[in-house]
Amino acid sequence: MSISYRNMNAFIQVAESTTFAEAADKLHITQPALSIAIKKMEAQLGGALFSRSTRRVQLTPEGRTLLPKAKRLIYEWDDTVLDMQNLFAMKKGTLSIAAMPSFAASRLPGILQRFHLNQPNVRIRVMDVVMEKVIELVVGGRVELGFTFEPENCDGLCFYPLFKDAFIVVVPSGHPLAQCSLGVEWETVCQSDFIAMNRGSSLRKWIDEIALRHDPLNIVAEMGQLGTIGQLIKQNMGISIVPSLCQEQMENIGLTCLPLRNSPLQKNVGVVRSLRGSMSVASLTLWEQCCDQATITK
Repeated sequence: MSISYRNMNAFIQVAESTTFAEAADKLHITQPALSIAIKKMEAQLGGALFSRSTRRVQLTPEGRTLLPKAKRLIYEWDDTVLDMQNLFAMKKGTLSIAAMPSFAASRLPGILQRFHLNQPNVRIRVMDVVMEKVIELVVGGRVELGFTFEPENCDGLCFYPLFKDAFIVVVPSGHPLAQCSLGVEWETVCQSDFIAMNRGSSLRKWIDEIALRHDPLNIVAEMGQLGTIGQLIKQNMGISIVPSLCQEQMENIGLTCLPLRNSPLQKNVGVVRSLRGSMSVASLTLWEQCCDQATITK
């Protein structure tokens, strides 16, 4: 039978008092109840911990051996309980995350809705920024989690893939390619004016790499946001290739989205966190929710 926290604490109080009556007052219990607790503990250990007299109570040699160990046990127990209380208290507060605008507008609302149902006291702060900024914010510790394409350099990061995004071709509704419901070949895309992301972005880098291995694109404009690319396509300035995460956004403004046949552009999208430092309860909960859901849907 294990010794209870209550009885161990009673032993310490008696050891640090001159009488059982004094210790009972400190513990806010009756003296008979305290005596019963000590006797039970002595019975469990197999011997006397105190030598009793009419004037004072003293520790036996065995009791003196136990006292520092008992204090350490109680201290560690109290410290552990306090640590856990502080840890769970972190469920209240703010969880800061970053996400690519295309992810923030499509997949993120469902993820956050489920999280909010389970963690209603957590205020969520979302920064919808381009992929490169998402990684920068996570590495810099300004956000705890980021939703982005898989980084090429994962040093100091942990990336968990949620799904694979196969890029699509976006054209104006009246464009000749709009009837190609089975998809469009890269070579066909190259025959139309093309609107690209700015140089320096990961998306532009991936597009340029494909162009080096296949036919070059006829780039007529460069933009910093996918949403702006969509608006230029709507004005019949050209076509583009974007992540399928943008499909709903593009279709909502009247554009036609088509598969990129034999697509050389397929990238993992997932959640990323820093390996430096510990995660809050809220961020760990969201991380595990995303990973569990990804496992179920695979």
